[in-house]
Amino acid sequence: MNVNRDVFLFAALAVAWGTAFTAIEIGLESLPPILFAALRFDVAAVVFAGIVLAMGLEWRPRTNADWIAIGVGGGLLVGAHFALLFLGQSYVSSAVSAIVMSLIPILTPPLALAVLPRARVRAPAVLGLVVGLAGIVAIATAGGSLDGQALGIGLLLAAALSFAVGSVILERTERTLSTMSLQAWAMAVGAVLLHALSLAHPGEHIASMSAATPATVGAIAYLGLVSTAGGFLLYFALLERVGATEASLINYAAPVVAVVVGWVVLGEAVTLTTIVGFALILVGFALCKIDTLWKTAGPVVGYGPSRPPVSGVVPADPCAENGVVVDGDGNVFVAVPSADTRCGAPAAD
Repeated sequence: MNVNRDVFLFAALAVAWGTAFTAIEIGLESLPPILFAALRFDVAAVVFAGIVLAMGLEWRPRTNADWIAIGVGGGLLVGAHFALLFLGQSYVSSAVSAIVMSLIPILTPPLALAVLPRARVRAPAVLGLVVGLAGIVAIATAGGSLDGQALGIGLLLAAALSFAVGSVILERTERTLSTMSLQAWAMAVGAVLLHALSLAHPGEHIASMSAATPATVGAIAYLGLVSTAGGFLLYFALLERVGATEASLINYAAPVVAVVVGWVVLGEAVTLTTIVGFALILVGFALCKIDTLWKTAGPVVGYGPSRPPVSGVVPADPCAENGVVVDGDGNVFVAVPSADTRCGAPAAD
């Protein structure tokens, strides 16, 4: 394993997904949120369809499970998730939006407990969920106001929940489509759904496109080409090289990039309360992943287990690593990209 290459992939992915929130903020200045999200996936869907055709991959759904996966991917992981995300960010800063999205890996284990028959969630994971939610409350009340900020946080929390629900449901499907083909389908279906939602929304009009500036067009292109298409390819490469646990840490590197870029490019203020809230979410993630992190980090520092990984941790379908994986002991391992992400699931940013 080339460590330098792994670090480069991780850093590049953190930049691609972290700067996405800045690009969203720029585009929201002149475009309505749901229409903006739809245009993002118009671009991404075309790119992924081209990749599928260029690679000669099978793109036709063959089973009911394929159609269910497409419906879940397009409906929950793209349509609902990004409609709520873009609406939510119209009320808060890019930094706050990125931080709330980092809650996704904390929300997923309890959902897995309800959906996956072999899953069980240990006490630290329950405590991690509580601590993570406390972090969200801290961010929502930053500045002592519960008006637009709280509404934005609520929408973003719903976006994170829709992505977590979709990831867990997708884990149960025994699909035959390749990851790339499923991504292309999910993005295309999601884009159509987002356009439909935009047309149905009383506050959004296609005439808003006339207000688009060069910066807006640049933001759409950046999100579609770099953050979505490029981000997914980077994530797949990183997932294959380092595994689900280490790759899932990107959920906490991307918000750091978003905070710094938002401060430098947009002049966004970062309050102490926001930093404390993010720290609580990080602690919540560590509690949810305590067993897995100990197995990974322990041998590195000379402590903890050094035995090989338990057989059964890696599912027969490598794509399942993007969602919920249950090992031979019934423990739940979650690797949800952002998002944005995420084998068989678009990124959460």
